Amino acid sequence: MGYDFQAIEAKWQKVWEERKSFEVETEPDKKKFYCLEMFPYPSGALHMGHVRNYSMGDMLARFLRKKGMNVLYPMGFDAFGMPAENAAIKYKTKPHDWTWRNIEHETNQSKRMGYSYDWRRRVETCNPNYYRWNQWIFLQMYKKGLVYRKHAPVNWCETCGTVLANEQVVNGACWRCEKPVVKKSLEQWFIKITDYAQELLDNIDTHLTGWPERVRIMQRNWIGRSEGARLSFRAEELDYTIEAFTTRFDTVYGITFIALAPEHELVSAMIAKLPKEEAARLSDFVAQCAAQSSIERSDAGAEKRGFATPFTGTHPVTGKPIPIWIANYILMDYGTGAIMGVPAHDQRDFDFCRKYGIPVIPVIQPAEGAALDGTTMTAAFEEDGVSCNSGQFDGLPTQDAIRKMINWGEEKGYCSREVNFRLRDWLISRQRYWGTPIPFVHCPSCGVVPVSEDQLPVLLPEDVQVVDVGRSPLLDMPEWLETTCPVCGGKARREAETMDTFFCSSWYFDRYCSPGFDKGPFDAKDTDYWMPVDQYIGGIEHACLHLIYARFFTMFLSDIGLLKPEVREPFTNLLTQGMVIKDGAKMSKSLGNVVDPTEIVEKYGADTVRLFILFASPPQNDLDWSEQGVEGAHRFLNRVWRFVEENLDSLKQTGGEFVPMSKLSDPAQRDFKRKIHGTIQSVTRDIDEEKQFNTAIARLMELTNALYSFRPADEIGYALRREAVEVLLNCLSPFSPHIAEELWQMLGNETLLSKTSWPILDKDALAADSVVIVVQVNGKVRAKLSMSAGIDEARLKERVMSDPQVHEKIAGREIVRVIAVPDKLVNIVVKG
Repeated sequence: MGYDFQAIEAKWQKVWEERKSFEVETEPDKKKFYCLEMFPYPSGALHMGHVRNYSMGDMLARFLRKKGMNVLYPMGFDAFGMPAENAAIKYKTKPHDWTWRNIEHETNQSKRMGYSYDWRRRVETCNPNYYRWNQWIFLQMYKKGLVYRKHAPVNWCETCGTVLANEQVVNGACWRCEKPVVKKSLEQWFIKITDYAQELLDNIDTHLTGWPERVRIMQRNWIGRSEGARLSFRAEELDYTIEAFTTRFDTVYGITFIALAPEHELVSAMIAKLPKEEAARLSDFVAQCAAQSSIERSDAGAEKRGFATPFTGTHPVTGKPIPIWIANYILMDYGTGAIMGVPAHDQRDFDFCRKYGIPVIPVIQPAEGAALDGTTMTAAFEEDGVSCNSGQFDGLPTQDAIRKMINWGEEKGYCSREVNFRLRDWLISRQRYWGTPIPFVHCPSCGVVPVSEDQLPVLLPEDVQVVDVGRSPLLDMPEWLETTCPVCGGKARREAETMDTFFCSSWYFDRYCSPGFDKGPFDAKDTDYWMPVDQYIGGIEHACLHLIYARFFTMFLSDIGLLKPEVREPFTNLLTQGMVIKDGAKMSKSLGNVVDPTEIVEKYGADTVRLFILFASPPQNDLDWSEQGVEGAHRFLNRVWRFVEENLDSLKQTGGEFVPMSKLSDPAQRDFKRKIHGTIQSVTRDIDEEKQFNTAIARLMELTNALYSFRPADEIGYALRREAVEVLLNCLSPFSPHIAEELWQMLGNETLLSKTSWPILDKDALAADSVVIVVQVNGKVRAKLSMSAGIDEARLKERVMSDPQVHEKIAGREIVRVIAVPDKLVNIVVKG
């Protein structure tokens, strides 16, 4: 009848749905496994990157069900965000309508691929029954002192018309539109993720051992712990104390200037005190700096630009006045936005001072070689050495000087020991419409006030037409904006900004555990069973975005008692898959190299696409798209189909118990049995331990070749062939489930293959009948002998020593000793 993949795939998808094959419940008596991929944004259609990601997850979920695990495998949609607004403008539709159409379309695409999700658990973050709990969690964070507002310089994307968190600025550009990002001063909402910085760092070594080392390194660097000292420079003319953090307090005697970031709050006070013309010059300089991206300003090779102010700060140790500069290479994103300039020992400070004629004072000399002279130095000396020009600390090696000088500075009150982190608090407010409304109101009498929890959710209007990408339509909706104050009952205005969509994706995996629960974000009895996620799959591009935020959320939810105390991390194991590449570049609409999964599925079938995408490359590597490769995968499935179809009568007539190795005497049958169980062993290891799915498929191709080569001559032979076919189909089913299910049924099996246990390995069948013994003389290979497996040490020595080849190699030489390793080698040690 031929391999009609379209009919077969539709048939089995319907059967699985009707029989609720993949629905799962909390069952405390069963061992659980939570398998999850990062959920998609409903942009309109799944692409091959999605297909690769989800094919990996589905294969693992199907495999683990067969291994007897209670597998939670859900899917949902990260449905809020700016692309819906852009699409609404482009297609003259509403973000709500566009998003929900895409959700349904992508759901159908996933079902067409045969992914075994428990679709009852689908979560959509734009659904009020989800974002209600975004707002509730935000209020719990506010109660715990983790939420605050402040006027601050922020990353601003003109193209998107919104603020970006630090993690969303990549190489000076917006992570989404890739256009340059500038600094802008706005009052914004922040979450104090820095309160969890130390645990986030510590847990990398203690809890994230199942994560790729590359991701662990990226998170360590992003969190960026530094130990050092904070010191203060009093600026009397401005009635202000400038705080600076340094990891090198041993260079404190080398300070020759103070530099502030253009966004530092003291700069506005300076502008107010300066004469009009000078104030205008400084304002212009600040504006020029704001037009540069953080990457441009902090690049070591970029031009250092500064503005000399007439103000000074008092050196905390020497008491001398130190000139205050405004410098473009100082950022508010790290430390305090102010630095103590030590040009002799920091290259950026050195370049700045040489440009503007600021003195250079060496306070560390090389341990060997010529002494440094600040007037003739051509570069900063940034290595360890010996302290000089540092009073009582002269002559100390650098590391000793750092320790002793901080102790001394603390005793004298010159500094305070401090730990600093590169990680900044999470800026979560966005000047967008399509997002979770921030549950606060602005009252003229009471100030900024949280909405009462019993009034949640603050609903986002859905019947909204977006006409301007740079302005939220909420600002022009008085019927939504105008409300009453929860405290005094007077007139108030809703907060019109919405939450960063990464807020939505920081806890969705908890919601999957009990998606219909309406008394809280999730039911503790469900998360107590399912959390943490056992295997998470997604792109490495989220290493310092979603993955850090999700870790922080999990710690917070554990702290307030929603998650078990021992659940401090959301994901036990992480697999970061490579990209899908075509024509030498990542698939992208702008490059015109996108392959539509729907077209390929229509042409070859979902099983073929799944098989190719898991076979073409190890999961962590990039995958080069090749339609020839797809055709090859299709040919393999056709080959499996033909074998079963052509031998169906004899296969159906053979059944019952499989033949154990002990009852096989024919060498060909024993080799075939060994091949069958060697395949079970290798495929199991490749999937479960190595996560090398491509090699698992290669083993199945080898077993298929062996099936075609094996010629059964008796009842035992036909039983072996039936066993091999069942093992092949069972092991193939996680990769290409529809064809495997169909052929399984054709064999006469009544139980669904998707519900059938993984093949049981017969270890006795793995033992080799014969082995090759390597014979060495004084450690050099002199012969290789084929012998029966399992010969003991004494008989092995006897057999080797009596072999003519070996006798010839040692004739006339005195034997010192013979070393034998059964089934492997014999080494003969001789004299002469």
